Amino acid sequence: MKKSKNVVITGASTGIGYATTQALIKKGYRVFGSVRKQADADKLSQEFGEQFEALIFDVTQADAVKREAARVEQIIGTEGLYALINNAGIAVGGPMMHLPLDDLRWQMEVNVIGLVSTTQAFLPLLGAKKDCPHPPGRILNISSVAGKISNPFMGPYCASKHAVEAISNTMRIELLLYGIDVVVIGPGVVKTPIWDKAEQDDFEAYKNTDYKSAAQKFQHFINKVSTEGFEQKEFGEMMAKIIETPTPKLRYPLVYGKLKNWILPRLLPTKIITNAIGKRLGLTKK
Repeated sequence: MKKSKNVVITGASTGIGYATTQALIKKGYRVFGSVRKQADADKLSQEFGEQFEALIFDVTQADAVKREAARVEQIIGTEGLYALINNAGIAVGGPMMHLPLDDLRWQMEVNVIGLVSTTQAFLPLLGAKKDCPHPPGRILNISSVAGKISNPFMGPYCASKHAVEAISNTMRIELLLYGIDVVVIGPGVVKTPIWDKAEQDDFEAYKNTDYKSAAQKFQHFINKVSTEGFEQKEFGEMMAKIIETPTPKLRYPLVYGKLKNWILPRLLPTKIITNAIGKRLGLTKK
């Protein structure tokens, strides 16, 4: 059976989602991209034309996700989906000691529960049913370096991406029943709006805590590394190549400066890394 060229991607309006959408359309795919605003839907539809279909939903609104999944099914019929890319996400930061619990809940609601909800809605179109008329599709879950390596003041984000890794590993085994591949993408820094937001966040909420100085140093670090990542277009092209790979790897660490930002932090003992970061941020006792 011939594989379809239909792809669903969440968070298509900016960043990784936009760049991947652009790269896939250039390769002849029909992309169903989720956005939260009608204005973004209109903008992308005008830019990409007939190969793009906007899906309007927030991943935290399960009923809206199911409604749009049903609409995709009506459009593609028995062709099925070639891929679902769970990309939508947010980054919540701050010292765990002072973090509002509602912020933590929202981080998990978007990055974890939203991912599961979206996957459940689209799994039938990927071939998770008996007597499926098309070949099984694949799922690509966007994790992060933070899914394997934790940093201070990024606890909620790191926790959410560790959860994405665990859920992906579980799904991968369970979906063997249907032949659906589950691939984890672990980006390092990509020059996207999520980093622009980090630059604008001046940790004002924590200025009267003992973490003021360390948080400011960490923000300076974030501002610096945000200029050293992959360009969006380059990352989108890498994503398109992975999506087209007949037998994909289980996980792709797409990290700029891989030795410094991926290999060494995973090879060195955790205690050494902990003390080094703590000392750099002034968190160790004098």
